[in-house]
Amino acid sequence: MAPSLCGVAVFLLVPFLETVRRSFCDTLGKQFVGLANYQSVLQNEAFQLAVRNTVRFTSVCVPLLLALSLALALALRAKVLRRTPWAEWYRTTFLLPMAIPVASIALLWKVLFARTGLINAWFGTDCDFMGTDAAFWVLIATYLWKNIGYDSILWSSGLDAISTDLYEAAAVDGAGVWRRFTAITLPNLMPTLLVTGVLSLLNTYKVFREAYLVAGAYPQRSIYLLQHLMNNWFLALDLPRLCAAAVMVAVVLLAGIAFLIRHLDV
Repeated sequence: MAPSLCGVAVFLLVPFLETVRRSFCDTLGKQFVGLANYQSVLQNEAFQLAVRNTVRFTSVCVPLLLALSLALALALRAKVLRRTPWAEWYRTTFLLPMAIPVASIALLWKVLFARTGLINAWFGTDCDFMGTDAAFWVLIATYLWKNIGYDSILWSSGLDAISTDLYEAAAVDGAGVWRRFTAITLPNLMPTLLVTGVLSLLNTYKVFREAYLVAGAYPQRSIYLLQHLMNNWFLALDLPRLCAAAVMVAVVLLAGIAFLIRHLDV
C-alpha cells in the first residue's frame, strides 16, 4: 500500500494541508492574517447566494434521485415487469446518459430550452428557460436524467444481497408488501443508502460543467452555485478567499458523511 499512500499524500493530502495554511494567510501566502479570509468569505454576497442555491439544489435533487432510482430498481425486479421488453431495453441503456459527452448535453440544452428552442416551439410558449428561475428545474431534470440509471444499479446490487428467505418467512407470517418493504428491505439497504447517497452528493458538483457551457461563468441567479463562485475566484487569483471557502466546504462535507455513517449504523 506504500506507493498508493505516497501518491495520495503527494497529490491530495499535502495540497489540502497547503490550502488550509493559505486560508489563514495573505495573497502571497507569507503573512498570517488569522480568520480575516473566512470573515471576508462569509460576508460576501456572492458566496451567500451560491451557498443558498447549492443547499437548495442538493436538498431537492439528492432525495428525489434516491427515491426515484430505488423505485425504478424495485420496479425492474417486480415479477410483472421483469420480463417486459421495456425492462430489457432499460437494462441495456441505463448508463447511456453518463456516456454522453458534456458538450453534447450542453448543445442539447440550447436546442431544447433556448427562447427559440424546441420546447417553446412544441408548446407555443415564449419562455427563456435559462434566463429565468426555470433554469433551476432544468438543472434538476438534467441531474436526474444523467444519474438515475447509475443509482438504480447500485440499489439493485443492495437488493440482490437481501436473502429471499426473509421475504418468504414474512409472507408466511402474513406480512404485506408495504410491511415487508419497511421491515426487511429498507433496514437491509442502509449500507447501500450510504454509498448511493455519498456518490449522488458528489455527482451534484458535476452539473457545473453543463451549466457553465450553457450559461457561462455568471448564469441566472437560481443556478449560480459554489462551483461558479470558486471558478470565478480562481480566475481572479483570489486565492485567500478561495482557500477559505474550499476548507469550509470540505469540513461540511466530511461532517455530513460522518453524521450519516454514525446514524445509519454502517
